[in-house]
Amino acid sequence: MSFSVGIVGLPNVGKSTLFRFLTNKQVACENYPFCTIDPNVGVVSVPDDRLDALSKVSESKKIIPTIIEFVDIAGLVKGAHEGQGLGNKFLSHIKSVDAIAQVVRAFSAPEVIHVDGIINPVSDVTVINLELILADADVATKRLKEMEGKARTGDKESKEALAVLQKAYSVLQQERFLSSEEWSLEEKKVLKQFNFLTIKPMFYVVNADDSDDPGITLPGPYVVVPLLEEPDLTSLITKAYETLNLVSFFTTGPEETRAWTVEQGSKAPQAAGVIHTDFEKGFIRAEVVGWKDLVELGSIAEAKSKGVWRLEGKDYVIQDGDVCHFRFA
Repeated sequence: MSFSVGIVGLPNVGKSTLFRFLTNKQVACENYPFCTIDPNVGVVSVPDDRLDALSKVSESKKIIPTIIEFVDIAGLVKGAHEGQGLGNKFLSHIKSVDAIAQVVRAFSAPEVIHVDGIINPVSDVTVINLELILADADVATKRLKEMEGKARTGDKESKEALAVLQKAYSVLQQERFLSSEEWSLEEKKVLKQFNFLTIKPMFYVVNADDSDDPGITLPGPYVVVPLLEEPDLTSLITKAYETLNLVSFFTTGPEETRAWTVEQGSKAPQAAGVIHTDFEKGFIRAEVVGWKDLVELGSIAEAKSKGVWRLEGKDYVIQDGDVCHFRFA
């Protein structure tokens, strides 16, 4: 199971520079707007010290971390929802990602052109967020017309979708993100089919002159990453992982110690299915131990003898840091 984060922002705020640091892939980052026209995709391993500790217990030949996919997307400008700049092309690229990392410029560097001629991080965020809202409002308007016609035929699913769309449109008209509203699980399922942008989880990456917090007020969680020099990106990757609401579980043995990713709240059969679809279909039980217990006790045999190696059924919810061995038919 792979998860993707779209890197967005105004032109020349450091998106492609960040992407290069994240993935060690050279992408165009010349000093002019729209140098990145097609999305660049890179796979980044998630730092996790627990892997090293577990591999020592199992004397594993190799370590395989979990990953997140980052997508570098061309700069967005005011009027993008109407086709300004790369407009609709940008918006179509961002629809496919699971979460959004919005890069915000807080560095000085007068030689780097700002698309609006002035450095104002809060204003930049307002521009981008409004464009995302307006793009979603356009989608909602079109979909409402479609669903109104279908609902008149008496179709139950269309009636339910119409009610959700009406609620979504009302939120967007208030210039609010859809993620700011409370939605039931059924409503979320309906929203997902329309690929709304503002329902996606988002965090901000403040590109500053140094690692000090610039003290700006942003409408969501953020990390400060100075991109004028090679930064430590551990906090950013961790923030992306948290924003996606993910947890890691591990498998470990002589051949390999490996981290796997599931959404928080996933049950044991779903976690088994991440390893192989047949594991979920034929799931019998999971043998589970906390990573810290295993490391402290030094072996699976000792974990079993101390009673911390336990059997769990299909309703068990995977916890971050679980070491699992799945039994299946």
